[in-house]
Amino acid sequence: MNLIAGRSCPLAYRYGAAALARAPTRPVETLYLVGGLYGNLFALDCIQALAEAEPAPVSLCFNGDFNWFNVDDEGFRAINQVVLRHHATLGNVEFEFASAQDAAGCGCAYPATVEQGVVERSNRIHAQLKNTARRHPHILAQLAALPLFARYQIGAIRIGVVHGDADSLAGWQFDGAELDRPANQSRIAAAFAAAEVDIFASSHTCLPALRQFGLTHGQGVVVNNGAAGLPNFRGRRSGLLTRISRHVSPHAPLYGSQLGEVRIDALPIDYDGAAWQRHFLSLWPPGSDAHTSYFGRITDGPQYVPSQAHGPSRQSPGQRRPVSGSGAASGTVPIR
Repeated sequence: MNLIAGRSCPLAYRYGAAALARAPTRPVETLYLVGGLYGNLFALDCIQALAEAEPAPVSLCFNGDFNWFNVDDEGFRAINQVVLRHHATLGNVEFEFASAQDAAGCGCAYPATVEQGVVERSNRIHAQLKNTARRHPHILAQLAALPLFARYQIGAIRIGVVHGDADSLAGWQFDGAELDRPANQSRIAAAFAAAEVDIFASSHTCLPALRQFGLTHGQGVVVNNGAAGLPNFRGRRSGLLTRISRHVSPHAPLYGSQLGEVRIDALPIDYDGAAWQRHFLSLWPPGSDAHTSYFGRITDGPQYVPSQAHGPSRQSPGQRRPVSGSGAASGTVPIR
């Protein structure tokens, strides 16, 4: 297979939605899904503080790309030592550490809408990070043992955790624009059925999305936390995680959705932005690849607003009225 570095999706990334139905299920009370930490230690400190303030036990799942900017040995060790004490799944960044070849580049499988300069810089960022990772073989062995996806259950609600989408580690079908595309509604409904889940939780696209779908036998939710370690909205310097729980959150969410007895919320990660900028600049000064691609977002956020993240609920083909049980009482609720 001929790969285009940074654009192509390797065959090894592809698992298919039905694989999630066969995954071991972890019952939990409250689940924090932390995708796209990108080596931000200040965000990691904030996430741990949020979890410690919860009224019930919290399970943290780092669903990929927790490494990226941490090309220093100290930062690489610090991020991975904490993450590997919790549940974690691979992102394309971590998957490509084990590759002897660089044919897939960063493994991001960027779509055509992303300009080539971004792709090439990402490939070079990953190559530098990969060199750092090779100096830590014990950590690499632990990362190589991580799964591509995970499955959780809260009460009657079944949750499939992926990095990309229902079928692939670096898939883009859980990007907000793709979730809203009419042509994709049948595919999304089929993914819920094949995976036997009520919620898909993802990251990868680096922009958040929360969509509720009317399915044949109830409701389904796709939630994408965007990035835990980067700003997600214009003018707001905070990361974002997905909180799923039967318990009322002690933290004010930006927006959320209800599915049966379970609440799905987008929690802001209000890390020390000034300290993070100083640390970033010490590793990636002006003119570096990461500075060119990311410093504007770190300082000002992307051109994206919360109303784009919590878009309209969708009705998939063949929808009936929700039956009693896990999908009966639900609705997307913006929180101001």
